[in-house]
Amino acid sequence: MEKKATRNGFGEEMVVLGKENKNIFIVDADIGKSCKTDGFAHAYPEQHINVGIAEQNAAGVAAGMATCGKIPFVVTYAVFGSLRMCEMIRQEIAYPRLNVKIACSHGGLTPANDGASHQAIEDMGVMRTIPNMTVIMPADYWAARKLTRAVAEYDGPAFIRFTRDAIPIIYDENTEFTIGKAHIAREGKDVAIIANGDTVCIALEAAEKLAAEGIDAKVVDMHTIKPLDVDAVKDCIENIGKIITVEDHNILNGLGSAVCEVVAEAGKGKVVRFGIQDQFGESAPYHRLLEKNGITVDGIVAAAKAF
Repeated sequence: MEKKATRNGFGEEMVVLGKENKNIFIVDADIGKSCKTDGFAHAYPEQHINVGIAEQNAAGVAAGMATCGKIPFVVTYAVFGSLRMCEMIRQEIAYPRLNVKIACSHGGLTPANDGASHQAIEDMGVMRTIPNMTVIMPADYWAARKLTRAVAEYDGPAFIRFTRDAIPIIYDENTEFTIGKAHIAREGKDVAIIANGDTVCIALEAAEKLAAEGIDAKVVDMHTIKPLDVDAVKDCIENIGKIITVEDHNILNGLGSAVCEVVAEAGKGKVVRFGIQDQFGESAPYHRLLEKNGITVDGIVAAAKAF
């Protein structure tokens, strides 16, 4: 299966968007090569601003631009775009509900060999607690392109997270995505696997393995964790009742927590969560880091069988 990092999809779609809309700007924090914004900077230098290694300033600059009718994308690594910029995002972007996009590469464990300092394991959880913020993670290259375009067209603050490492391409250019609406990657009736980002391909592989053993698994790509597609979760509760969540994020306050909130309010259904086990990453190959946290095909299969 062909693999591409979702950051590549973001960079390529931004080049297209920059040509279509001259109000779209990129505010870089001096890591354009890593975040794949160098193509945009070369094509549209008048729409590109590099503030240097100053993420907090980037947030303020973007907020000012938004008040003038521009559509700025602040681009950096996810760990800096969520944590270092957090207060500025809250006070200067989300509180006045300005049309600023925070587009971050190196989400989750995919900056594997970069180590714990560059692995964002808390970012989506932090962002989903901020009012007015939309939080998204595409599952592959094509989803990244489509959701980047959707974010550009959406009026309001948004945080969109990409992978550094290459991950399998599971969709094609004709697949459509809507912010806040889950994409059903596979239908099934025995167990529901709700995943997002780079773990959707793991969920699909687990579903194939389960099918070979007579277990019919539904796979839900919950690319938007805020606003969560509550109806999609309720459908899994009502028609299946057994849910597995899979995410490349701390097991706390991410996708699994969001799904469990809906299940708890429904008063029925069971959930098993797969994610980063409330521990920091380390320098190691990406697949080894997933294995250390139990985010594996075999782990998901075992959980489905236990159900």
